[in-house]
Amino acid sequence: MPQPAPDQLCLNGLTIGPGERVLTRLVISRLPSGTVIDIPVHVFRAVEPGPTVLLMAGMHGDEVNGIETIRRLIRRELLQPLRGTIIAIPILNIYGFLNFSREVPDGKDVNRSFPGNPRGSLASRVAHRFMREIMPLIDYGIDFHTGGATRANTPQIRCLLHEDAETDALAAAFAAPFTLHAGLRPGSLRETAMQQGRRIIVYETGESMRLDEPGIDLGIAGTLRVLHHLGMLAEAPAPAHPTVVCLRSTWLRARYAGIFRSLVQLGQHVEEGQAYGSVADPYGERSVRLESPVTGYIIGLNHMPVVNQGDALVHVARLDAAPSRADLVVPFDEKPIKRTEEDVREVDLADDPTLLPDDDGQEVW
Repeated sequence: MPQPAPDQLCLNGLTIGPGERVLTRLVISRLPSGTVIDIPVHVFRAVEPGPTVLLMAGMHGDEVNGIETIRRLIRRELLQPLRGTIIAIPILNIYGFLNFSREVPDGKDVNRSFPGNPRGSLASRVAHRFMREIMPLIDYGIDFHTGGATRANTPQIRCLLHEDAETDALAAAFAAPFTLHAGLRPGSLRETAMQQGRRIIVYETGESMRLDEPGIDLGIAGTLRVLHHLGMLAEAPAPAHPTVVCLRSTWLRARYAGIFRSLVQLGQHVEEGQAYGSVADPYGERSVRLESPVTGYIIGLNHMPVVNQGDALVHVARLDAAPSRADLVVPFDEKPIKRTEEDVREVDLADDPTLLPDDDGQEVW
């Protein structure tokens, strides 16, 4: 069988030459009804050689912000490289997209199934097809994600910071409002790519099944800046503000079940000891004031008002590098509004002298 020329790219049985734009579809499987499930893949090639960059969303089918970001980039014809190649995959997990679900029908997470297995679970087969067809072609990538299960994320880049100069440069070029150091998780796309010498950063914004217009706009601008950094575009919009780099983060979780009310917003700075919300019983008898055990920025927020013990409430990104008490103990650091020796007593609303009037005239903790 003749080998393709060095300047040709082979994908899904197609040979794509310099200067070509191609839409191809990777067939994954069929639904029980017999309907074919395939993954549309857009390829944009310049005449001049250069790096190959992957833009991919929909790893989790209910995370629509990344899908919309790539759709707009394609629709507005912003992915016309001056050099190199751009591979754009708006939706990897077609199954999840059709079912408003994070997972594939077998209940597994594609982003914990890499490098995959052609005879494994459905998630593993999706990952394997990606590894066989896409991964060998790329040098760099941006993987678009969204907070899930009623949890919203402020626009942020997640990557392995200060361990690889190329990754640091990609994150700096994207210039999201926040850049968070995030370790590699077993079975994830980032881990597998790093093992093969590819560099992939993750962009997070908003929550599942909700469009986050500001986050989408920031995602488009950041993507253009990365492509400009790699010499693939002539220009890109400048960031409005410098990125805030955070080397660690802490999830604050519910110590008590009840009705959660947040007093903070995404992107807000909080100090150690500052109240960030309350958890109250639904009968109007008791409420617990929640104080942050750390100083940092709110980069994730739970919008579900009804919470159980252990539920994640807020995600705080921190500028400090040394472990704190919150990292060394079980992460249930919410404190009652009044402290006893046990520091766990709930406070009666009627007896609490620190009650403040709410906007609607009702009392809150």
